[in-house]
Amino acid sequence: MKKVRKYYIFTFLATLLCCTYPIYMGFRVIYDMTVLGSVPEKNFPKYIIPYTPIAIAVIIAVAVMPLLLKYVKKFAFLISSASSLVVFFITEWLFESKVIVTSTVVTTLESWQMVMCYVPPENFSTRKWKAVDVLIGEYSPTFKLHFYLISVVLILAIISCLYGFGKMIATEDFRKSKALTIQSVCTALFLGLCILACFTAFFRDGELTVSPISAFLMCLFFVVLGVTVGTYTGSFLLEKKKLFSIIIPMLAACVTTLAMYIGEMFLLSGHLYRFGEGLFFNGITGIVLAPIDILVILLSGCFTAFICKWLNGQKTEVRK
Repeated sequence: MKKVRKYYIFTFLATLLCCTYPIYMGFRVIYDMTVLGSVPEKNFPKYIIPYTPIAIAVIIAVAVMPLLLKYVKKFAFLISSASSLVVFFITEWLFESKVIVTSTVVTTLESWQMVMCYVPPENFSTRKWKAVDVLIGEYSPTFKLHFYLISVVLILAIISCLYGFGKMIATEDFRKSKALTIQSVCTALFLGLCILACFTAFFRDGELTVSPISAFLMCLFFVVLGVTVGTYTGSFLLEKKKLFSIIIPMLAACVTTLAMYIGEMFLLSGHLYRFGEGLFFNGITGIVLAPIDILVILLSGCFTAFICKWLNGQKTEVRK
């Protein structure tokens, strides 16, 4: 079908274009490793992990999309998602364990990335650590929990949208068009926030209490993350009973947002970034989360529930 062929070609070229910078970062690091044996700090591209492995995984998924949709049909998305995650984790492991960064000391990429998560490289040499600032001590791989969570969400959400529209065009079944559109908007917004974080780290300066603009962007990031997962989950449960079509996506959003907070807590050795001063922003004894954090988690669930309720209330049409 001509429309299907055009969609595949456009999607593949658009994916390559969008992934140009992450792929460039990967080639640059590989070049330095091959020629110099390590990557000088001044040449180190920000956030090569996890975004270069994500780009590789998504490009491969899009490249094989026509074959999967043609020969395995209803299992295309499942196979593509599983294989893409395998590609991501293998590529991620190779970069983390094999790439060496040379700064004041020689270290593996994953250890250098841990420092970057907490304080931007430009502030690294002048940062005066305090006991309460807590990114001190032995390296722990648990700091990567939030990286992996973001990566899995991005890969699954992007592939779901691309394969969903491809299947819709191929079968001319447009019942999920509204859900796919909403899901695509959420995914694009979340990806945009991830890209913004790459270049700004949301304007954090290494302190646990962040500025108002940083607090706003971090809260927005958490909420959009949860809603992206919620709408992704809800896209598989359209027109089911309320328990499945609304409540399960809402819980998925809340649990994912909470998991992101837990990942941040691992990174900061049991602490969290604080969005301000006062009772509303201080951690609750025993659970670390502040009232504002709980509100953010609940907002991700409420927005998801509203979207899913609206989608399930829409009449759908099938084009044949």
